[in-house]
Amino acid sequence: MPGGRLTQQERRRIALGLADGLAYAEIARHLGRPTSTVTREVMRNGGPTAYRADLAHRAAEHRARRHRRTTVPRNPNTPPPAHGRDPEAVREYTQTLTTVFMQSGLPRMTARVLACLYTTDAGSLSASELVQRLQISRASVSKAVAFLEGQGLIRRERDERRRERYAVDDDVMYQSVMASARATAHLGETARQGVGVLGSGTPAAARLENIARFVDFISESIARAADQAREILHTEPEATSDSVT
Repeated sequence: MPGGRLTQQERRRIALGLADGLAYAEIARHLGRPTSTVTREVMRNGGPTAYRADLAHRAAEHRARRHRRTTVPRNPNTPPPAHGRDPEAVREYTQTLTTVFMQSGLPRMTARVLACLYTTDAGSLSASELVQRLQISRASVSKAVAFLEGQGLIRRERDERRRERYAVDDDVMYQSVMASARATAHLGETARQGVGVLGSGTPAAARLENIARFVDFISESIARAADQAREILHTEPEATSDSVT
């Protein structure tokens, strides 16, 4: 499997694959690259309908030059990364997670904040820490956390010094899934209201009734599964033979 950065030729093959309507996984298979690499490349450069290979390559070269200019050699007295992690691998994974959040509908900056929180051992960061880690403004942090809190994806807490922090934890994930189930159920209720408005027995009313029944089943299934699986969120993962010791 080839490693390192994508070449210009690989980017042109990605563009051709997108033009042919190929899925990211299939394009990645042809390149011998992880699907996440192709997904991140396309989402970073305009999405599947706006991706242009030459523009993407120039943007990548610009980022590489900027990174070389701003990279500061690590102080030998600086402690090694936590748990022996590879900083570059962590950075790449965080970008992949950000892309997945964007594909689920989150704005880019909001997705970056959420990915940053999820890849932090403490599971919580202050506004100042988010500004420092992501190199973004406080206004951007404020807007992102307000959106995430409104969606039930994070919660606010106070540390021992009464400083506000933003956290993700097991209960936040459960509450987020339950909020999604309630939102889905609300769609079903709204669809059923249309049956009476459009007239029972009409094609439009029949369509909405079927939607309501389908959505009712889905929302109930999500809520039931979340309740049944909630204890998994509070269970220590089993050690495997390839676990880091």
